[in-house]
Amino acid sequence: MVDIKSTSPLDTKMPEVLGVVQARGGSKGIPGKNIRNLGGYPLIAYSIASALASESVTRLIISTDDNEIAEVARVYGAEVPFMRPDELATDDAQDFPLFEHALTWLKSNENYVPQIIVQLRPTSPLRPKGSIDTAVKLLSEDSQADCVRTVIPSQQNPYKMWRADKKYLNPLLGDEFPEPYNMPRQKLPKTYWQTGHLDVIRYETIAEKNSLTGERVLPLIIEPKYCTDIDTLEDWEHAEWKLSRNNLDIDFPKESVQNRQSTNSLKNIIPSKPALVVLDFDGVLTDNRVWVSESGEESVACNRSDGMGLSMLRKSGVQVVVLSTERNPVVAARCKKLNLPCDQGIDDKRSALLRLTKKYDVNMDDVVYIGNDVNDLECIRIVGCGIAVADAHPSVLKAADVILTNRGGFGAVREFCDILLKPHSSTLK
Repeated sequence: MVDIKSTSPLDTKMPEVLGVVQARGGSKGIPGKNIRNLGGYPLIAYSIASALASESVTRLIISTDDNEIAEVARVYGAEVPFMRPDELATDDAQDFPLFEHALTWLKSNENYVPQIIVQLRPTSPLRPKGSIDTAVKLLSEDSQADCVRTVIPSQQNPYKMWRADKKYLNPLLGDEFPEPYNMPRQKLPKTYWQTGHLDVIRYETIAEKNSLTGERVLPLIIEPKYCTDIDTLEDWEHAEWKLSRNNLDIDFPKESVQNRQSTNSLKNIIPSKPALVVLDFDGVLTDNRVWVSESGEESVACNRSDGMGLSMLRKSGVQVVVLSTERNPVVAARCKKLNLPCDQGIDDKRSALLRLTKKYDVNMDDVVYIGNDVNDLECIRIVGCGIAVADAHPSVLKAADVILTNRGGFGAVREFCDILLKPHSSTLK
């Protein structure tokens, strides 16, 4: 039995880990539950924040049938690659078909197959910091385990529980001990109650065993103070009370781009006319995929709207440069098409960025950098405004000053250009 505090830091060799938040619309108990504000943030944003803060989650998606939920999720940094079919969004929809649909869609449309899947239920938002990484590490280190589930010690021991037939009570558990309901609780086995915070599941458990649990389940014990399952308004009020006590070590959501539109001036976030805009290539101007022919030639997918936005931005007098670690000539070819200066094959982006500021005689505070992966982190941290595309690596989303609502290769750069080219009566958070 393992609890969060007893584990060592994560190994550097981590598997491909997909975080999945299942959030349907149409809640009857609490209308609009998944995007209703809890402690100042939409309920779903807490699960997103936990995944983005994790070192082990390599991708985070939302499975929803609701456009409003999808938009809120994107604003808080999650990816919504598909909309869930209506037949999987009913009141009695089970979890397994939802995961089966998500994994099938990702494999069929993107050839994406994770090794581990993390289920993050929005209705259990008070998730202890580090719990995802601890659970992933537990599963990774035990090749026989099918999944990890979060649990707390049972408040009531099921050996002292009864079920009723038409007339009489019968012990719920009665085969292991004679009259266990009369035994001292200290003599009874320890039992645990599963919480909804985390299910960390091996891919084969779902794909081959047709289960979200399997037969060998590892427990991760969490403190009972984090346990809440929001189903009713009374549950909601209890969660608000727990948050108000300020004794929970959880990952809080980052403020959203949409909220900033009603609070802070755009000038306070992005310079009205940056001295220099620096773009990563793969994952920013592309969707981060690459097609390889039999002869080894590579091709990528770009978005024409990004090119139009950059053209307008350059005409407004803003200098734009592409900085890429990729050595393939496809980078130079696309940049030539867009009439953009390009430095590629760069292993040390920070040093390259410093050289660019000297070349163009600009201050680092007047530079905007847009990136998506860990090799962009140092640049995002030292510029005046660091921006992440919506599907950026969790560490980049955490470090960025602004998170765009669009994914790389799907109009993220155009979104940025439109923001910059709008009259500065506009605002952004």
